[in-house]
Amino acid sequence: MVAAKIELPQAIAEIFTAPRGSYQYRVAKGGRGSGKSVGAAIMALLWGYADPIRILCVRQYQNSIQKSFYSELVDAMKIHPWLAEQYTVTRDSITGKNGTQFVFKGLEINPQSIKSLAKIDLTIVEEAEDIPELSWLYLEATVLRQRGSEIWVIYNPRKEGSPVDKRFVIHKPGNAIVRHVNWQDNPFFPDGLNMLRQRDLEVFDYAMYSWIWEGAYLKNSKSQIFHDKFSVKTFVPEKGWSGPYQGLDWGYSQDPTVMIRSWVNDKYLYISHEAGGVGIELDDISGIAPCDDWDKFVTRADSAQPAMISHVRRRGMPKIEGAKKGKGSIVDGIQFIRSFNHIYVHPRCRNTLDELSTYSWKVDRLSGDILDVPDDANNHYVDALRYSLEPIMKRSKVSYAWV
Repeated sequence: MVAAKIELPQAIAEIFTAPRGSYQYRVAKGGRGSGKSVGAAIMALLWGYADPIRILCVRQYQNSIQKSFYSELVDAMKIHPWLAEQYTVTRDSITGKNGTQFVFKGLEINPQSIKSLAKIDLTIVEEAEDIPELSWLYLEATVLRQRGSEIWVIYNPRKEGSPVDKRFVIHKPGNAIVRHVNWQDNPFFPDGLNMLRQRDLEVFDYAMYSWIWEGAYLKNSKSQIFHDKFSVKTFVPEKGWSGPYQGLDWGYSQDPTVMIRSWVNDKYLYISHEAGGVGIELDDISGIAPCDDWDKFVTRADSAQPAMISHVRRRGMPKIEGAKKGKGSIVDGIQFIRSFNHIYVHPRCRNTLDELSTYSWKVDRLSGDILDVPDDANNHYVDALRYSLEPIMKRSKVSYAWV
């Protein structure tokens, strides 16, 4: 028998290494970089290696298996190749050679669909802050029927009194271990991630920084540009809506090249699609478009480099054109986006949601005053959105005003 060594942060080990059956609930909450997700993934793979079990991995919004806890499991196998040898991984499944099975489910479309599952030995609830009360009711009633079944809960707290907060913090079950873990608790915290943390500490006000990195409840900060303007909603564009409006922001160095599509209906803005990535070559940009009919509509892009627009126009995006930027266009664009009654973002647009949550005005370090200058960070999808809406923004200045 070959001995294998697994290293976990002590705080994570305290949650997940106790023998099966020690707890009914194991809860890891806290900020970015704590190692809670990868720790849970490693331990789930170990449990599945030791015994043939059925493991359910759920989150509220799951557009594809690749954008679920599946990716954490695959990354954990890369850290420990000997574990990878115990599993068969395909594009849509992970199964153990001993019969262990991982099942991946999103709850947002139909939470009752979880009732069809049977004999679940372990349930991993990822991004649990997003799980509403109804989904919790169906989930627990289903998976806890199996004798000895456990539920592992992983999340970054956002709202005090949310369903997950009520369940495991305000009214902690007696058969639960609940730990708050942050980057300070992770001795394997990467240098690159620490550089990002330090930059965020300088860029954001402390309320925003504390939510991202310290796992504090997110308090509405006046410096957050869109803090009261958007929410998540599943929708299909309807006949009579204006659009689509498509924008593109070029990526330079480590910045991503991004695309975004939105619609307008009755003074409401609907963001339906996004795509993007770092290091995308100009010849490949049309290939990452988030929808099949992207090239049929005008795309407005950052016009700082006209040669880039010409190149992409010849390479599969014939209706791309430059946005006519000018002095004050950034603030004008932000104010125009804020002038909509509300912004609805489809749950598949996770990067856009992240940016709308974190894009902020600069704050004077000495006085604490909020300045009318946006931080040049977390703004790539927002910039693409500004470019896409440029024609109706100019028309609104002439024809009507939205307040």
